[in-house]
Amino acid sequence: MSGCELDFGFERLEVYKRALEFANVIYETTGGFPKEEQFGITSQLRRASLSISLNIAEGSGRYNIPERRQFYRVSRSSINECVPLIEISCKQGYIDSNRRDEFRKECVELAKMISGLIKSLPTKD
Repeated sequence: MSGCELDFGFERLEVYKRALEFANVIYETTGGFPKEEQFGITSQLRRASLSISLNIAEGSGRYNIPERRQFYRVSRSSINECVPLIEISCKQGYIDSNRRDEFRKECVELAKMISGLIKSLPTKD
């Protein structure tokens, strides 16, 4: 923790930590995107990447299992949203193909981890 006394359960989830780091790297990377993309790809990719950890956190706070499952699914959908944004960023020359591949690999890993989180939920309320 960063010196904070409070501990939220979702902060111990490895998938949450990885999603947070993914968003952080996306923020750092998009900081170098052209100014004219500020309200385009930059904004969209930042919001999509941040949405992954936000929905894990929000879902973890739900006591109703179907609601929790739905937030985790939205988190996984946010990963899917990142994929075409990463691809177009590469096609536009904002990132190179190595960076694109690193991001895509992390998206695959995050999607697998979230699917595992969903599968770990009880099937009955």
